[in-house]
Amino acid sequence: MSTRARYVAGVLGRLLVEEARRSRRGGGADTGEKAREHARTVREALQSLGPFYIKAGQMLSTRPDFVPPAMIEEFGRLHDQVTPAPFEVFEPVLAQDFGARWPRLFREIDTDTPLGAASLAQVYRAVLADGTPAAVKIQRPGVEQVMAQDMAVLRRTARLIARAAPRFTAVIDLPAMLGVLFDAMEGECDFRKEAAHMRTAGRLTEDFKHLTVPLVLLDPTRRVLVQALAPGTSVHAADPREFTADERTGIGRDLMAFMFRGFFLDRYFHADPHPGNIFVAPGHPAHLIDWGMVGRVEANVSRSLVLALLNVAANDGTGLAKTWTEMGHPTPWADLAGFRTDMAALVPKVTSASLEELNFGVTLTAVLTHATRRGIQSSPVIALLGKSFANLEGSVRYLCPELSITDVFEENLRTIMFGLAQETLSEQQAARIALELMIAAPGSLQQGREILRNLADRSPTTPPTAANGAVAGRGRPSTHTHHTRAALILAAAIIWSSRRR
Repeated sequence: MSTRARYVAGVLGRLLVEEARRSRRGGGADTGEKAREHARTVREALQSLGPFYIKAGQMLSTRPDFVPPAMIEEFGRLHDQVTPAPFEVFEPVLAQDFGARWPRLFREIDTDTPLGAASLAQVYRAVLADGTPAAVKIQRPGVEQVMAQDMAVLRRTARLIARAAPRFTAVIDLPAMLGVLFDAMEGECDFRKEAAHMRTAGRLTEDFKHLTVPLVLLDPTRRVLVQALAPGTSVHAADPREFTADERTGIGRDLMAFMFRGFFLDRYFHADPHPGNIFVAPGHPAHLIDWGMVGRVEANVSRSLVLALLNVAANDGTGLAKTWTEMGHPTPWADLAGFRTDMAALVPKVTSASLEELNFGVTLTAVLTHATRRGIQSSPVIALLGKSFANLEGSVRYLCPELSITDVFEENLRTIMFGLAQETLSEQQAARIALELMIAAPGSLQQGREILRNLADRSPTTPPTAANGAVAGRGRPSTHTHHTRAALILAAAIIWSSRRR
């Protein structure tokens, strides 16, 4: 067993021993201060283990279906910050990756005070030889081997849990959840991949007035990334009073629109948009930084999510329950009727609420909670989506709490619908499916008419072209019923477009 594996086993072993003692004392049902103290101990242990365990804990904070409330609250505080190491630790990395003449690349570099220090890397303020302000991100020596060992340990642990608790695994697929997390974190291990993410995201933000991504300035290596310096401060450190109302709402709307399009059209999204990764300054667009963690969504899952949000916007809990069930996998003991009742009670609380009144990321995970309790396995990517949206929501809430998420979604609905329609259906196919549904599904037809009427009430716009390069994820294929409902929506968009020509 490696030194790292022994260390991890020791930390987790102490947690298990403490958990066993609590169980013997009857502490499993602790509430109040004892529960918070226990949650704090677990959070500190995960934080001490480094980036993979921190990200896993952050994902768990979006899963109230099997994580206690005190843990949810405490895991939400997980952050990857460490005491800065001396620059001498990182200088050999620069020399190995850029060569002995690396100092000639920079006019100056602030080696005394890093801009940021995490368990994976440190970031330094610099000025390139041509005078361009830059941020230099350097990976900690040896961290790649640590991450590989951690991935192996976590995979083994997940497999053991799956074998020991098959009923639990039937509803919560931990190996698949970890697979989604590991795929998302590829850029954390290789800065060349992070640079590629930044270039892709830069193209995807070109149509946004209030949002951009820093440029990659020098050819990246596996361990060094040099990018443009983002102006201003993180959202959390910014003073909203310094921004005009138009700037605040513009940044908030663009951030949400970018994420919606990432979820549903590009199927490629920033998986860690917490306040520290969004820099803002009056008179400048917001800069979305740190693209080491990127999520991908399988096409059928993204289409199902569009329909799920349409059901939320239409205050249709029964429709949401049906869509969510089709997107996931009901177990043989699933209580589908109970889940429909749960959603009928939940959805009215979501519709038209502002960020001051609603935590939408938590609402998404509330659906997960009900689905799990009713024996329905949800797509493993939902946890990453929930984490991403919860992070973004916290950032936007700080800057512009009055924004309504459902309003922003509806504003972007036509762009999303046109993109989905263009990639999946010709006009002739749309007309054929719509005619079939007129005969076979009058209820779905009425939903399509309502969507068509809502679209017709808005002025026409030209949607941007969806980005190429969508990568399939791990979601399950939709059922035939889902495809017909989604097809009706897409058909409505195309038919509406034809009528407007």
